[in-house]
Amino acid sequence: MKKFLTGLLAMFMGLTLAMAQTPATAKKEAKPKTEKKAEKATPATPAPAATTKTKKDGTPDKRYKENKTAAAPAGPTKKDGTPDMRYKSNNKSAGKKKA
Repeated sequence: MKKFLTGLLAMFMGLTLAMAQTPATAKKEAKPKTEKKAEKATPATPAPAATTKTKKDGTPDKRYKENKTAAAPAGPTKKDGTPDMRYKSNNKSAGKKKA
C-alpha cells in the first residue's frame, strides 16, 4: 500500500510541475490597417545622399570604398591609429580643471 501511495504522490507531483512550467501566451494588439500604410509611406530617416551608401539605420556602410576613408585626426595618434585623448587638439576637455 505504501508503494501505491508513493507512486500516486509522485505522479501527482510530476503532473503539477509539468503544468506549472507552461509559458503564458500573450496576445499582441493588432494595429489598424490605416496606421500600417501610414508607417510605410513616411520614412523614418531622410533619403541617403547619392555619393555615400548607408545602412538602414543611417550610418555609413563600411563595405564600400567611399565610406572606408575616414577623416584623419587633428592631433597625435596612438600606435593603433586612434586619436590620443591626452592632447588638446584631440580632446575638448583636456587641460581643464574639474569643478
